[in-house]
Amino acid sequence: MGCCQSSLFKAPISDDSKNNQQQQQNQQQQPQHVRINHASRPTNGTETSGGLGGGGGVLSFTEFSLADLKAATNNFSPDFIVSESGEKAPNVVYKGRLQNHDNNNNRSWIAVKKFTKLAWPDPKQFADEALGVGKLRHKRLANLIGFCCVGDERLLVAEYLPNDTLAKHLFHWENQTIEWAMRLRVALYISEALDYCSSEGRPLYHDLNAYRVLFDENGDPRLSCFGLMKNSSDGKSYSTNLAYTPPEYLQNGRVTPESVIFSFGTVLLDLLSGKHIPPSHALDMIRGKNILLLMDSHLEGNFSTEEATVVFDLASQCLQYEPRERPNTKDLVTTLAPLQNKPDVPSYVMLGISKHEETAPPTPQHPLSPMGDACTRMDLTAIHQILVMTHYKDDEGTNELSFQEWTQQMRDMLEARKRGDVAFRDKDFKTAVECYSQFIDVGTMVSPTVYARRSLCHLLSDQPDAALRDAMQAQCVYPDWSTAFYMQAVALAKLDMHKDAADMLNEAAALEEKKQRGGSGGR
Repeated sequence: MGCCQSSLFKAPISDDSKNNQQQQQNQQQQPQHVRINHASRPTNGTETSGGLGGGGGVLSFTEFSLADLKAATNNFSPDFIVSESGEKAPNVVYKGRLQNHDNNNNRSWIAVKKFTKLAWPDPKQFADEALGVGKLRHKRLANLIGFCCVGDERLLVAEYLPNDTLAKHLFHWENQTIEWAMRLRVALYISEALDYCSSEGRPLYHDLNAYRVLFDENGDPRLSCFGLMKNSSDGKSYSTNLAYTPPEYLQNGRVTPESVIFSFGTVLLDLLSGKHIPPSHALDMIRGKNILLLMDSHLEGNFSTEEATVVFDLASQCLQYEPRERPNTKDLVTTLAPLQNKPDVPSYVMLGISKHEETAPPTPQHPLSPMGDACTRMDLTAIHQILVMTHYKDDEGTNELSFQEWTQQMRDMLEARKRGDVAFRDKDFKTAVECYSQFIDVGTMVSPTVYARRSLCHLLSDQPDAALRDAMQAQCVYPDWSTAFYMQAVALAKLDMHKDAADMLNEAAALEEKKQRGGSGGR
Protein backbone atom coordinates (compact mmCIF):
# COMPACT_ATOMS: atom_id res chain seq x y z
CA MET A 1 0.00 0.00 0.00
CA GLY A 2 1.41 3.31 -0.95
CA CYS A 3 0.32 5.56 1.89
CA CYS A 4 1.22 9.16 2.49
CA GLN A 5 4.01 10.09 4.86
CA SER A 6 2.78 9.80 8.41
CA SER A 7 2.08 12.82 10.53
CA LEU A 8 1.34 10.55 13.47
CA PHE A 9 4.76 10.13 14.97
CA LYS A 10 6.20 12.83 17.16
CA ALA A 11 9.73 14.01 16.48
CA PRO A 12 11.92 13.39 19.52
CA ILE A 13 13.33 16.30 21.46
CA SER A 14 16.85 17.16 20.38
CA ASP A 15 19.66 16.31 22.76
CA ASP A 16 20.95 19.84 23.25
CA SER A 17 22.19 19.47 26.75
CA LYS A 18 22.01 16.75 29.36
CA ASN A 19 22.43 19.41 32.04
CA ASN A 20 19.39 21.33 30.84
CA GLN A 21 17.41 18.10 30.76
CA GLN A 22 18.43 17.28 34.31
CA GLN A 23 17.40 20.75 35.47
CA GLN A 24 13.98 20.28 33.94
CA GLN A 25 13.60 16.94 35.71
CA ASN A 26 14.54 18.51 39.01
CA GLN A 27 11.97 21.26 38.50
CA GLN A 28 9.25 18.71 37.77
CA GLN A 29 9.34 15.70 40.03
CA GLN A 30 6.58 13.99 38.12
CA PRO A 31 6.39 15.28 34.55
CA GLN A 32 3.05 15.14 32.82
CA HIS A 33 4.54 14.11 29.48
CA VAL A 34 7.70 12.06 29.00
CA ARG A 35 9.58 12.42 25.72
CA ILE A 36 12.29 10.31 24.14
CA ASN A 37 15.84 11.60 24.15
CA HIS A 38 17.13 11.53 20.58
CA ALA A 39 20.50 10.08 21.52
CA SER A 40 18.96 6.97 23.06
CA ARG A 41 16.57 6.04 20.25
CA PRO A 42 17.27 3.10 17.94
CA THR A 43 19.06 4.43 14.89
CA ASN A 44 16.80 2.63 12.46
CA GLY A 45 13.47 0.93 12.92
CA THR A 46 14.43 -1.94 10.63
CA GLU A 47 17.96 -2.30 11.93
CA THR A 48 18.61 -5.69 13.48
CA SER A 49 21.19 -7.20 15.72
CA GLY A 50 22.30 -10.81 15.57
CA GLY A 51 22.25 -13.32 12.77
CA LEU A 52 18.48 -13.89 12.69
CA GLY A 53 17.50 -10.24 12.93
CA GLY A 54 14.88 -9.07 10.65
CA GLY A 55 11.42 -7.50 11.19
CA GLY A 56 11.80 -5.62 7.90
CA GLY A 57 9.50 -2.67 7.67
CA VAL A 58 9.09 -2.36 11.43
CA LEU A 59 8.50 1.21 12.53
CA SER A 60 11.16 3.02 14.52
CA PHE A 61 10.44 3.25 18.23
CA THR A 62 8.61 6.47 18.92
CA GLU A 63 6.31 8.34 21.27
CA PHE A 64 2.62 8.37 20.40
CA SER A 65 0.13 11.02 21.41
CA LEU A 66 -2.83 9.92 23.51
CA ALA A 67 -5.21 11.39 20.90
CA ASP A 68 -3.72 9.17 18.19
CA LEU A 69 -4.08 6.02 20.29
CA LYS A 70 -7.64 6.94 21.22
CA ALA A 71 -8.45 7.35 17.54
CA ALA A 72 -6.74 4.05 16.72
CA THR A 73 -8.74 2.11 19.34
CA ASN A 74 -12.06 3.92 18.93
CA ASN A 75 -11.52 5.62 22.30
CA PHE A 76 -10.38 2.34 23.89
CA SER A 77 -13.65 0.67 23.01
CA PRO A 78 -14.39 -2.66 24.77
CA ASP A 79 -15.04 -4.07 21.28
CA PHE A 80 -11.32 -3.64 20.54
CA ILE A 81 -10.06 -5.62 23.58
CA VAL A 82 -8.00 -8.65 22.57
CA SER A 83 -6.44 -9.68 25.92
CA GLU A 84 -7.72 -12.99 27.22
CA SER A 85 -9.29 -11.67 30.43
CA GLY A 86 -11.06 -8.77 28.75
CA GLU A 87 -11.74 -5.69 30.83
CA LYS A 88 -11.07 -7.64 34.05
CA ALA A 89 -7.36 -7.99 33.27
CA PRO A 90 -5.09 -5.68 35.30
CA ASN A 91 -3.35 -4.65 32.06
CA VAL A 92 -5.76 -4.64 29.13
CA VAL A 93 -4.57 -5.09 25.52
CA TYR A 94 -6.48 -3.45 22.67
CA LYS A 95 -6.07 -3.79 18.95
CA GLY A 96 -6.13 -0.54 17.03
CA ARG A 97 -5.56 0.94 13.63
CA LEU A 98 -3.30 3.88 13.01
CA GLN A 99 -4.92 6.67 11.06
CA ASN A 100 -1.65 7.18 9.18
CA HIS A 101 1.53 5.21 8.64
CA ASP A 102 4.66 5.63 6.59
CA ASN A 103 5.29 4.54 3.02
CA ASN A 104 7.53 1.59 3.84
CA ASN A 105 5.19 -0.15 6.26
CA ASN A 106 1.82 -1.60 5.40
CA ARG A 107 1.04 -2.81 8.90
CA SER A 108 -1.38 -0.21 10.16
CA TRP A 109 -2.77 -2.47 12.90
CA ILE A 110 -1.26 -2.13 16.36
CA ALA A 111 -1.61 -3.72 19.79
CA VAL A 112 -1.91 -1.27 22.69
CA LYS A 113 -1.30 -2.44 26.26
CA LYS A 114 -2.86 -0.21 28.90
CA PHE A 115 -1.32 -0.20 32.38
CA THR A 116 -2.75 1.48 35.43
CA LYS A 117 -0.89 4.45 36.86
CA LEU A 118 -0.53 2.45 40.11
CA ALA A 119 1.55 -0.14 38.22
CA TRP A 120 3.99 2.53 37.01
CA PRO A 121 3.67 5.68 39.17
CA ASP A 122 6.96 7.15 37.89
CA PRO A 123 6.52 8.15 34.23
CA LYS A 124 10.25 8.39 33.59
CA GLN A 125 10.84 4.85 34.85
CA PHE A 126 8.05 3.60 32.57
CA ALA A 127 9.48 5.46 29.57
CA ASP A 128 13.01 4.18 30.25
CA GLU A 129 11.80 0.57 30.50
CA ALA A 130 9.83 0.92 27.28
CA LEU A 131 12.80 2.44 25.49
CA GLY A 132 15.02 -0.48 26.51
CA VAL A 133 12.57 -2.99 25.03
CA GLY A 134 11.95 -0.75 22.00
CA LYS A 135 15.58 -1.05 20.92
CA LEU A 136 15.04 -4.73 20.09
CA ARG A 137 14.15 -5.64 16.51
CA HIS A 138 13.77 -9.24 15.39
CA LYS A 139 11.59 -11.29 13.07
CA ARG A 140 10.79 -13.70 15.90
CA LEU A 141 9.34 -10.89 18.05
CA ALA A 142 6.12 -8.93 17.88
CA ASN A 143 8.22 -5.77 18.17
CA LEU A 144 7.54 -2.81 20.45
CA ILE A 145 7.12 0.29 18.27
CA GLY A 146 6.29 2.95 20.84
CA PHE A 147 4.72 4.14 24.06
CA CYS A 148 2.57 6.91 25.49
CA CYS A 149 3.00 8.39 28.96
CA VAL A 150 0.69 11.35 29.54
CA GLY A 151 -0.92 12.21 32.88
CA ASP A 152 -2.24 8.95 34.34
CA GLU A 153 -1.90 6.98 31.10
CA ARG A 154 0.78 4.29 30.68
CA LEU A 155 0.56 2.68 27.25
CA LEU A 156 2.79 0.38 25.20
CA VAL A 157 2.34 0.05 21.42
CA ALA A 158 3.44 -3.05 19.51
CA GLU A 159 2.95 -4.73 16.17
CA TYR A 160 -0.45 -6.42 16.02
CA LEU A 161 -0.41 -10.05 14.88
CA PRO A 162 -3.78 -11.16 13.46
CA ASN A 163 -3.81 -14.94 13.83
CA ASP A 164 -4.44 -15.48 17.55
CA THR A 165 -2.29 -17.01 20.28
CA LEU A 166 -0.68 -20.40 20.74
CA ALA A 167 -3.15 -20.97 23.58
CA LYS A 168 -6.07 -20.51 21.18
CA HIS A 169 -4.59 -22.89 18.58
CA LEU A 170 -3.56 -25.51 21.17
CA PHE A 171 -6.34 -25.43 23.74
CA HIS A 172 -9.39 -23.92 22.01
CA TRP A 173 -9.05 -24.92 18.37
CA GLU A 174 -12.13 -25.32 16.16
CA ASN A 175 -11.21 -26.86 12.80
CA GLN A 176 -7.90 -28.62 13.36
CA THR A 177 -5.23 -29.03 15.99
CA ILE A 178 -1.66 -27.88 15.33
CA GLU A 179 0.27 -30.58 13.50
CA TRP A 180 3.49 -31.91 14.96
CA ALA A 181 5.87 -30.18 12.52
CA MET A 182 4.27 -26.82 13.36
CA ARG A 183 4.68 -27.46 17.08
CA LEU A 184 8.38 -28.05 16.50
CA ARG A 185 8.57 -24.79 14.55
CA VAL A 186 6.88 -22.89 17.39
CA ALA A 187 9.38 -24.28 19.89
CA LEU A 188 12.35 -23.32 17.68
CA TYR A 189 11.14 -19.83 16.81
CA ILE A 190 10.42 -18.92 20.43
CA SER A 191 13.80 -20.27 21.51
CA GLU A 192 15.40 -18.10 18.81
CA ALA A 193 13.50 -15.07 20.10
CA LEU A 194 14.71 -15.72 23.65
CA ASP A 195 18.28 -16.27 22.46
CA TYR A 196 18.23 -12.99 20.53
CA CYS A 197 16.92 -11.07 23.55
CA SER A 198 19.56 -12.68 25.77
CA SER A 199 22.33 -11.76 23.31
CA GLU A 200 21.08 -8.14 23.36
CA GLY A 201 21.26 -7.91 27.13
CA ARG A 202 17.52 -8.45 27.77
CA PRO A 203 17.49 -12.05 29.09
CA LEU A 204 14.49 -11.63 31.40
CA TYR A 205 11.07 -12.50 30.04
CA HIS A 206 8.15 -12.15 32.42
CA ASP A 207 5.31 -14.67 32.52
CA LEU A 208 6.27 -16.72 29.45
CA ASN A 209 3.31 -18.91 28.48
CA ALA A 210 1.22 -19.98 25.50
CA TYR A 211 -0.71 -16.69 25.55
CA ARG A 212 2.52 -14.78 24.87
CA VAL A 213 3.11 -16.62 21.58
CA LEU A 214 1.32 -14.92 18.69
CA PHE A 215 0.91 -15.80 15.02
CA ASP A 216 1.56 -13.18 12.34
CA GLU A 217 -0.07 -12.69 8.93
CA ASN A 218 2.05 -15.52 7.49
CA GLY A 219 1.15 -17.85 10.34
CA ASP A 220 4.68 -17.63 11.78
CA PRO A 221 4.88 -17.74 15.58
CA ARG A 222 6.40 -14.76 17.33
CA LEU A 223 7.02 -13.86 20.94
CA SER A 224 5.11 -10.88 22.32
CA CYS A 225 7.38 -8.00 23.32
CA PHE A 226 5.07 -7.16 26.22
CA GLY A 227 6.63 -9.94 28.30
CA LEU A 228 10.02 -8.24 28.06
CA MET A 229 8.65 -5.54 30.35
CA LYS A 230 7.52 -6.08 33.93
CA ASN A 231 3.81 -5.89 34.72
CA SER A 232 4.61 -3.19 37.25
CA SER A 233 7.50 -1.15 38.58
CA ASP A 234 7.56 -3.14 41.82
CA GLY A 235 8.79 -6.14 39.88
CA LYS A 236 5.70 -8.33 39.82
CA SER A 237 6.47 -10.67 36.96
CA TYR A 238 3.86 -13.41 36.94
CA SER A 239 0.13 -12.99 36.50
CA THR A 240 -0.65 -16.61 35.67
CA ASN A 241 -1.43 -19.41 38.10
CA LEU A 242 1.42 -19.86 40.57
CA ALA A 243 1.45 -23.59 39.75
CA TYR A 244 3.36 -22.66 36.58
CA THR A 245 5.92 -20.33 38.14
CA PRO A 246 9.57 -21.32 38.69
CA PRO A 247 10.25 -22.64 42.22
CA GLU A 248 12.87 -19.97 42.91
CA TYR A 249 10.37 -17.23 42.08
CA LEU A 250 8.06 -18.55 44.77
CA GLN A 251 10.94 -18.32 47.22
CA ASN A 252 12.39 -14.90 46.47
CA GLY A 253 10.02 -13.21 43.98
CA ARG A 254 12.83 -12.58 41.48
CA VAL A 255 13.00 -13.51 37.81
CA THR A 256 16.35 -14.71 36.51
CA PRO A 257 17.45 -15.97 33.09
CA GLU A 258 17.09 -19.50 34.50
CA SER A 259 13.48 -18.73 35.47
CA VAL A 260 12.75 -17.95 31.83
CA ILE A 261 14.10 -21.36 30.83
CA PHE A 262 11.77 -23.01 33.36
CA SER A 263 8.81 -21.18 31.83
CA PHE A 264 9.94 -22.24 28.35
CA GLY A 265 9.79 -25.81 29.66
CA THR A 266 6.12 -25.32 30.53
CA VAL A 267 5.48 -24.14 26.94
CA LEU A 268 7.18 -27.31 25.67
CA LEU A 269 4.78 -29.30 27.87
CA ASP A 270 1.87 -27.43 26.25
CA LEU A 271 3.18 -28.29 22.78
CA LEU A 272 3.66 -31.95 23.67
CA SER A 273 0.36 -32.49 25.47
CA GLY A 274 -2.01 -30.00 23.87
CA LYS A 275 -3.07 -29.18 27.43
CA HIS A 276 -1.95 -26.66 30.02
CA ILE A 277 -0.47 -29.15 32.50
CA PRO A 278 1.14 -27.83 35.70
CA PRO A 279 4.80 -28.88 35.79
CA SER A 280 4.32 -30.73 39.09
CA HIS A 281 1.74 -33.00 37.44
CA ALA A 282 3.92 -33.56 34.39
CA LEU A 283 7.02 -34.44 36.42
CA ASP A 284 5.65 -37.88 37.30
CA MET A 285 5.28 -38.70 33.60
CA ILE A 286 8.70 -37.20 32.89
CA ARG A 287 10.37 -39.27 35.62
CA GLY A 288 8.61 -42.39 34.35
CA LYS A 289 9.66 -41.57 30.78
CA ASN A 290 6.02 -42.09 29.82
CA ILE A 291 6.02 -40.06 26.61
CA LEU A 292 2.90 -41.60 25.06
CA LEU A 293 0.84 -40.81 28.16
CA LEU A 294 1.90 -37.16 27.92
CA MET A 295 1.41 -36.74 24.15
CA ASP A 296 -1.64 -34.94 22.73
CA SER A 297 -4.18 -37.57 21.70
CA HIS A 298 -5.49 -35.23 18.97
CA LEU A 299 -2.25 -35.80 17.05
CA GLU A 300 -3.56 -39.37 16.57
CA GLY A 301 -0.03 -40.76 16.50
CA ASN A 302 1.09 -38.45 13.67
CA PHE A 303 4.45 -37.57 15.18
CA SER A 304 7.96 -38.98 15.35
CA THR A 305 8.65 -40.76 18.63
CA GLU A 306 12.35 -39.90 18.28
CA GLU A 307 11.60 -36.17 17.87
CA ALA A 308 9.06 -36.26 20.70
CA THR A 309 11.67 -37.89 22.93
CA VAL A 310 14.14 -35.07 22.24
CA VAL A 311 11.52 -32.42 23.11
CA PHE A 312 10.42 -34.45 26.14
CA ASP A 313 14.01 -34.61 27.42
CA LEU A 314 14.55 -30.90 26.77
CA ALA A 315 11.39 -30.05 28.74
CA SER A 316 12.69 -32.22 31.58
CA GLN A 317 15.99 -30.29 31.62
CA CYS A 318 14.19 -26.93 31.56
CA LEU A 319 12.04 -27.92 34.52
CA GLN A 320 14.92 -28.92 36.79
CA TYR A 321 14.42 -27.67 40.35
CA GLU A 322 17.95 -26.29 40.56
CA PRO A 323 18.29 -23.29 38.21
CA ARG A 324 21.95 -24.00 37.43
CA GLU A 325 21.02 -27.41 36.00
CA ARG A 326 18.80 -25.92 33.30
CA PRO A 327 20.05 -25.30 29.73
CA ASN A 328 20.66 -21.81 28.33
CA THR A 329 18.96 -20.25 25.31
CA LYS A 330 21.69 -21.32 22.89
CA ASP A 331 21.23 -24.92 24.07
CA LEU A 332 17.52 -24.63 23.28
CA VAL A 333 18.17 -23.49 19.71
CA THR A 334 20.88 -26.08 19.14
CA THR A 335 18.59 -28.89 20.32
CA LEU A 336 15.46 -27.81 18.42
CA ALA A 337 16.94 -26.69 15.08
CA PRO A 338 17.76 -30.20 13.77
CA LEU A 339 14.18 -31.36 14.43
CA GLN A 340 12.62 -29.10 11.78
CA ASN A 341 11.23 -31.44 9.11
CA LYS A 342 9.04 -29.23 6.90
CA PRO A 343 11.21 -26.16 6.29
CA ASP A 344 9.64 -25.39 2.90
CA VAL A 345 6.00 -25.55 4.03
CA PRO A 346 4.61 -22.10 4.98
CA SER A 347 3.33 -21.79 8.53
CA TYR A 348 -0.14 -20.66 7.46
CA VAL A 349 -0.52 -23.91 5.50
CA MET A 350 0.41 -26.01 8.53
CA LEU A 351 -1.97 -23.98 10.71
CA GLY A 352 -4.77 -24.45 8.21
CA ILE A 353 -5.47 -20.74 7.85
CA SER A 354 -5.52 -18.40 4.88
CA LYS A 355 -2.65 -15.99 4.44
CA HIS A 356 -3.70 -12.65 5.94
CA GLU A 357 -3.26 -9.91 3.37
CA GLU A 358 -4.84 -6.53 2.93
CA THR A 359 -4.69 -5.52 -0.69
CA ALA A 360 -5.47 -2.11 -2.11
CA PRO A 361 -7.71 -2.07 -5.18
CA PRO A 362 -5.85 -1.73 -8.48
CA THR A 363 -5.33 1.68 -10.03
CA PRO A 364 -8.32 2.68 -12.21
CA GLN A 365 -8.01 3.50 -15.89
CA HIS A 366 -9.17 7.15 -15.58
CA PRO A 367 -7.27 10.13 -14.12
CA LEU A 368 -7.74 10.44 -10.37
CA SER A 369 -8.78 13.32 -8.14
CA PRO A 370 -7.26 13.63 -4.63
CA MET A 371 -10.21 11.61 -3.29
CA GLY A 372 -9.69 8.93 -5.90
CA ASP A 373 -5.97 8.80 -5.18
CA ALA A 374 -6.58 8.48 -1.42
CA CYS A 375 -9.11 5.67 -1.96
CA THR A 376 -6.79 3.82 -4.31
CA ARG A 377 -4.13 3.90 -1.61
CA MET A 378 -6.73 3.09 1.07
CA ASP A 379 -5.39 6.06 3.00
CA LEU A 380 -8.25 6.60 5.46
CA THR A 381 -6.57 9.65 7.03
CA ALA A 382 -6.41 11.45 3.68
CA ILE A 383 -10.05 10.52 3.01
CA HIS A 384 -10.97 11.96 6.41
CA GLN A 385 -9.15 15.22 5.66
CA ILE A 386 -10.88 15.56 2.27
CA LEU A 387 -14.35 14.94 3.72
CA VAL A 388 -13.69 17.51 6.47
CA MET A 389 -12.54 20.11 3.90
CA THR A 390 -15.34 19.39 1.42
CA HIS A 391 -17.93 19.92 4.17
CA TYR A 392 -21.46 19.74 2.71
CA LYS A 393 -21.03 21.42 -0.67
CA ASP A 394 -21.87 18.15 -2.48
CA ASP A 395 -25.26 18.03 -0.73
CA GLU A 396 -26.57 21.05 -2.62
CA GLY A 397 -29.73 20.14 -4.48
CA THR A 398 -30.34 16.87 -2.63
CA ASN A 399 -32.81 18.51 -0.19
CA GLU A 400 -35.64 20.94 -0.82
CA LEU A 401 -37.32 21.93 2.43
CA SER A 402 -40.48 23.99 2.89
CA PHE A 403 -40.80 26.60 5.58
CA GLN A 404 -43.21 24.32 7.46
CA GLU A 405 -40.52 21.67 7.83
CA TRP A 406 -38.31 23.94 9.96
CA THR A 407 -39.75 22.55 13.16
CA GLN A 408 -38.09 22.04 16.52
CA GLN A 409 -37.43 18.46 15.41
CA MET A 410 -35.57 19.83 12.41
CA ARG A 411 -33.45 22.06 14.59
CA ASP A 412 -32.67 19.13 16.89
CA MET A 413 -31.69 17.01 13.90
CA LEU A 414 -29.33 19.66 12.57
CA GLU A 415 -27.86 20.05 16.05
CA ALA A 416 -27.16 16.29 16.08
CA ARG A 417 -25.42 16.62 12.71
CA LYS A 418 -23.38 19.54 14.03
CA ARG A 419 -22.24 17.48 17.03
CA GLY A 420 -21.37 14.67 14.64
CA ASP A 421 -19.32 17.05 12.51
CA VAL A 422 -17.33 18.22 15.55
CA ALA A 423 -16.67 14.63 16.63
CA PHE A 424 -15.75 13.64 13.05
CA ARG A 425 -13.29 16.53 12.78
CA ASP A 426 -11.75 15.59 16.16
CA LYS A 427 -11.50 11.90 15.14
CA ASP A 428 -13.93 10.77 17.85
CA PHE A 429 -15.49 8.33 15.43
CA LYS A 430 -17.70 6.48 17.93
CA THR A 431 -19.46 9.72 18.92
CA ALA A 432 -19.66 10.77 15.28
CA VAL A 433 -21.50 7.54 14.39
CA GLU A 434 -23.97 8.08 17.24
CA CYS A 435 -24.72 11.69 16.24
CA TYR A 436 -24.94 10.99 12.52
CA SER A 437 -27.26 8.05 13.27
CA GLN A 438 -29.58 10.42 15.20
CA PHE A 439 -29.61 12.70 12.18
CA ILE A 440 -30.33 9.85 9.73
CA ASP A 441 -33.00 8.17 11.89
CA VAL A 442 -35.23 11.28 11.93
CA GLY A 443 -35.50 11.00 8.14
CA THR A 444 -36.71 14.55 7.47
CA MET A 445 -33.56 15.43 5.60
CA VAL A 446 -31.18 13.18 3.68
CA SER A 447 -27.49 13.93 3.24
CA PRO A 448 -25.07 11.90 1.10
CA THR A 449 -22.17 13.53 2.96
CA VAL A 450 -23.43 12.24 6.31
CA TYR A 451 -23.62 8.72 4.87
CA ALA A 452 -20.08 9.07 3.46
CA ARG A 453 -18.75 10.35 6.78
CA ARG A 454 -20.44 7.58 8.75
CA SER A 455 -19.09 5.07 6.22
CA LEU A 456 -15.55 6.26 6.92
CA CYS A 457 -16.17 6.06 10.68
CA HIS A 458 -17.18 2.40 10.20
CA LEU A 459 -14.04 1.72 8.14
CA LEU A 460 -11.86 3.23 10.87
CA SER A 461 -13.64 0.99 13.39
CA ASP A 462 -12.98 -2.14 11.27
CA GLN A 463 -16.64 -2.53 10.23
CA PRO A 464 -16.45 -2.74 6.42
CA ASP A 465 -19.96 -4.24 6.04
CA ALA A 466 -21.59 -1.24 7.73
CA ALA A 467 -19.29 1.08 5.76
CA LEU A 468 -20.41 -0.49 2.47
CA ARG A 469 -24.10 -0.09 3.39
CA ASP A 470 -23.64 3.61 4.14
CA ALA A 471 -21.66 4.20 0.94
CA MET A 472 -24.48 2.53 -1.04
CA GLN A 473 -27.04 4.74 0.73
CA ALA A 474 -25.00 7.80 -0.29
CA GLN A 475 -25.21 6.61 -3.90
CA CYS A 476 -29.01 6.19 -3.60
CA VAL A 477 -29.33 9.78 -2.42
CA TYR A 478 -26.92 11.14 -5.04
CA PRO A 479 -26.58 8.56 -7.88
CA ASP A 480 -23.79 10.38 -9.76
CA TRP A 481 -21.64 11.27 -6.75
CA SER A 482 -18.13 9.88 -7.26
CA THR A 483 -17.36 9.94 -3.51
CA ALA A 484 -20.11 7.36 -2.89
CA PHE A 485 -18.46 5.04 -5.43
CA TYR A 486 -15.00 5.64 -3.97
CA MET A 487 -16.17 4.80 -0.45
CA GLN A 488 -17.77 1.60 -1.76
CA ALA A 489 -14.46 0.71 -3.43
CA VAL A 490 -12.53 0.99 -0.15
CA ALA A 491 -15.16 -1.02 1.77
CA LEU A 492 -15.20 -3.74 -0.90
CA ALA A 493 -11.40 -3.96 -0.80
CA LYS A 494 -11.57 -4.37 2.99
CA LEU A 495 -13.99 -7.25 2.40
CA ASP A 496 -11.49 -8.85 -0.03
CA MET A 497 -13.85 -8.25 -3.00
CA HIS A 498 -11.06 -6.78 -5.08
CA LYS A 499 -12.59 -7.15 -8.56
CA ASP A 500 -15.73 -5.31 -7.42
CA ALA A 501 -13.55 -2.67 -5.74
CA ALA A 502 -11.65 -2.12 -8.99
CA ASP A 503 -14.92 -1.74 -10.91
CA MET A 504 -16.16 0.83 -8.40
CA LEU A 505 -12.93 2.81 -8.65
CA ASN A 506 -13.24 2.95 -12.42
CA GLU A 507 -16.88 4.07 -12.22
CA ALA A 508 -15.97 6.81 -9.73
CA ALA A 509 -13.07 8.03 -11.86
CA ALA A 510 -15.29 8.03 -14.97
CA LEU A 511 -17.90 10.13 -13.13
CA GLU A 512 -15.22 12.62 -12.11
CA GLU A 513 -13.90 12.83 -15.65
CA LYS A 514 -17.43 13.38 -16.96
CA LYS A 515 -18.00 16.13 -14.42
CA GLN A 516 -14.73 17.86 -15.36
CA ARG A 517 -15.78 17.86 -19.03
CA GLY A 518 -18.93 19.71 -18.03
CA GLY A 519 -21.26 16.77 -18.48
CA SER A 520 -24.24 15.84 -16.33
CA GLY A 521 -22.15 13.90 -13.82
CA GLY A 522 -21.92 16.65 -11.22
CA ARG A 523 -23.89 19.42 -9.66
